[in-house]
Amino acid sequence: MISTRMSELQKPLEKTDVHLISFTVDPAKDTPKVLRRYAEKLHAEPDRWDFLTGGPSTIYNLSEKGFKLAASDGSEEIGRPVHSTRMILVDRHGEIRGYYNATEADAVTKLLADTSHLLREQPK
Repeated sequence: MISTRMSELQKPLEKTDVHLISFTVDPAKDTPKVLRRYAEKLHAEPDRWDFLTGGPSTIYNLSEKGFKLAASDGSEEIGRPVHSTRMILVDRHGEIRGYYNATEADAVTKLLADTSHLLREQPK
């Protein structure tokens, strides 16, 4: 669902330099080749939307410590991030500016409005 919602952002943001990023929470399964096929299925614009993978501990740390998202119960030696339904708006300085639940009907509208405000606040 989150990827479908994110795909809805591409057209309204096409004349901006806003970049979309998706991170896998299952790097063992989601190889770069698998992620490329997934991006093609979503009609992701390659210059706008990246699908990233990495080592489990790197993804876990980015998810939990960087984006402040829920993590597993910690029963594993290295925590595993759980799949989130949140989209996160990050500004040009790497600061989190908002969280949007992709399951909510108005999530894309809210995210686009906040993105518009942010673009005016932080021009290129």
